[in-house]
Amino acid sequence: MRRSFTVASVVAHTCVAAAVCFAQLLAVGSLPDPHAPLSFAGAIPIRVIDIPLPTPRRGAASAPASGRSAFDVAPIDAPNAIGAERSPEGAGDAMSDAIGVERGIGAVDGFGTVQAIETAPPPVPTPLAPVRLAADMQPPRKLVHVDPTYPQIAQAAHIEGIVILDTVIGADGRVSAVRVLRSIPALDQAAIDAVKRWTFTPTLLHGRPVPIAMTVTVRFALTAR
Repeated sequence: MRRSFTVASVVAHTCVAAAVCFAQLLAVGSLPDPHAPLSFAGAIPIRVIDIPLPTPRRGAASAPASGRSAFDVAPIDAPNAIGAERSPEGAGDAMSDAIGVERGIGAVDGFGTVQAIETAPPPVPTPLAPVRLAADMQPPRKLVHVDPTYPQIAQAAHIEGIVILDTVIGADGRVSAVRVLRSIPALDQAAIDAVKRWTFTPTLLHGRPVPIAMTVTVRFALTAR
């Protein structure tokens, strides 16, 4: 019974498929319009012409054109051996003539002549801060000396002694700063006022005036010794 049902189902499906195929074959309708054929109307024809290369002449590398050296032309014949590299004769001189510069340091004028420039040694910088006297320096010489005024209070108290000052003498020889190293309180200001009025010759370092720091002493005595 099942087998008969299966056979009947297969036959039914086959008939339906055959009917669909026959329906497509028997269908009548308008056919699609064919595409227009490919046309080359208006195209510009191009003609390709082969240009033969000139036949190289033998010995062309040995006879360069006028104004050109043999190093500007590629050789045609293969060399028998590889030699050492060498620069073209006069190439360095030609380059120097072209740019107007010779080897070394110099200046070029408008006519291409090279003039040597002598380089001067750099100047010795002048120190900004005061320096201490050294063996290679010319010490200053006092031009103006001013004696200190003995304070009356120190005289009445019989105060005497030596005040030691650290001074800065500028490049012009004038005292620009004073500092007390050894103090006698009653005599310090009188010593400072006197030393500030002293003047000296400029101190030279490598021939140039420089500020220096120098220690000076001022003696106070009630009686001549």
